[in-house]
Amino acid sequence: MLRPLLYSSWSSGCSSRVRVALALKKIDYDYHAINLRDTEAEKDFAANNPAKKVPILKINDLTLTESMAIIEYLDEVFPEPPLLPKDSAQKAHARAIAFHITSNIQPLQNLAIGKMLDEKIPGYGLEWCQFHIKKGFDALEKLLGLYSGTFCVGNQITIADIVLPSIVYNAMEKYSVDMTPYPKIAEINKKLAEIPEFQTAEPARQPDAPKDQKNWGENLGFK
Repeated sequence: MLRPLLYSSWSSGCSSRVRVALALKKIDYDYHAINLRDTEAEKDFAANNPAKKVPILKINDLTLTESMAIIEYLDEVFPEPPLLPKDSAQKAHARAIAFHITSNIQPLQNLAIGKMLDEKIPGYGLEWCQFHIKKGFDALEKLLGLYSGTFCVGNQITIADIVLPSIVYNAMEKYSVDMTPYPKIAEINKKLAEIPEFQTAEPARQPDAPKDQKNWGENLGFK
């Protein structure tokens, strides 16, 4: 197999998920950094994904897009360690939590939406993102109360855990969301942060990460 190539951005939560999955599967890959503020500069970007989004993974003569589809592919082709429980009920719970994060929370706190709203009503973009993260976290905290053990679902790392750190990172570092009302989310996120495969996927550890990541509100364009 040729060495896989990952089109990624250091701050992309969707890219982060795939970086975690690749690390868990012990798959070495090359990193192609994409500047999400200047995708037009990437001549071959649209050719690889007409949606002009990351991540894109080139592997086994395939060009794969959408983080959850990529993760499912990796789990099927490289089955160890499994990213879904064997038990059918736990498998459903893991998928439900993962899709709650990726479908119900992540799209509504997307930077592009926040900045567009902020241009129309200064300050509203940040308020919008914070509101929808908190709403999603209210439900997520309850789901974890029902199904978590050491990790999001029982004691095995699953796709639910893979997608958790990036949304918590966005909540805390991009949008300054107070995590005090969400002790279970914070607890599991802290455990995941101690695992080497999750550490390698952290935004600050990526080759395209800026040296100074402070003043997020200013960097994101929020007033």
